[in-house]
Amino acid sequence: MVKTDHEVALLRKSALLVSKTLAEVAALVRPGVTTYELDVRAEEFIRDHGAKPGFMGYKSYPKTLCTSVNSQVVHGVPSKTVVLKEGDIVSVDCGVNLNGYFGDSAYTFAVGEIDEPTRKLLKVTRECLFMGIEKAITRNRIGDISWVIQQHAENNRYSVVRDLVGHGIGTAMHEKPEVPNYGRRGSGVRLQKNMVLCIEPMINKGTRKVFEERDGWAVRTRDNQPSAHFELTVVVGEHQAEVLSTFEFIEDKLNQK
Repeated sequence: MVKTDHEVALLRKSALLVSKTLAEVAALVRPGVTTYELDVRAEEFIRDHGAKPGFMGYKSYPKTLCTSVNSQVVHGVPSKTVVLKEGDIVSVDCGVNLNGYFGDSAYTFAVGEIDEPTRKLLKVTRECLFMGIEKAITRNRIGDISWVIQQHAENNRYSVVRDLVGHGIGTAMHEKPEVPNYGRRGSGVRLQKNMVLCIEPMINKGTRKVFEERDGWAVRTRDNQPSAHFELTVVVGEHQAEVLSTFEFIEDKLNQK
């Protein structure tokens, strides 16, 4: 679970590429665009930079991105029939494989103008992520990350998805340890310097209960209320985590719209 400095350097490059790929997607997100179009652009950009889509072929997954709209939590499959409309939200999760090391990040986009309750859900979910990142230091355990995410979500009267978790990353997309978004302080694996973690709160407006759709991929909330998802890759440090992926490129693109 602990990476060498050389491995961290390679993961840093993969995380940078996945961050820039999501920025390319950000430039396209608007009412009237299909999730298929987002996927095509992401695949082109990844391959143009000498990498391969990290999700494509993983457990036979058919696409580059996971594009999960509104009450879909994760693993929505891009499609020509899914047209984004004003007021939607769409979680875009992207993975890359560059030089044998994976990058992974996710961002939930507003499509046009969204209502205030949904805007707050996105804001709190993003806050959960960064509060979790603050706990990714060597004197803590996985449960310290999990606990702070759960507390902030539930204090805002949201629920935390329990069926899906964050994870380690390296030469495989999903490695140990698992990083749940709920749990007890002081529990779980002790964090060590150079562990590389993907922290990814999945927070629901309503019930935490979810189900898998008939396509065998998309996971949706049982009450059809919206769900938000943000993910960054971080390296555990002694005093603070190093954040390998970034939302800066995404937000630069959004601010240019």
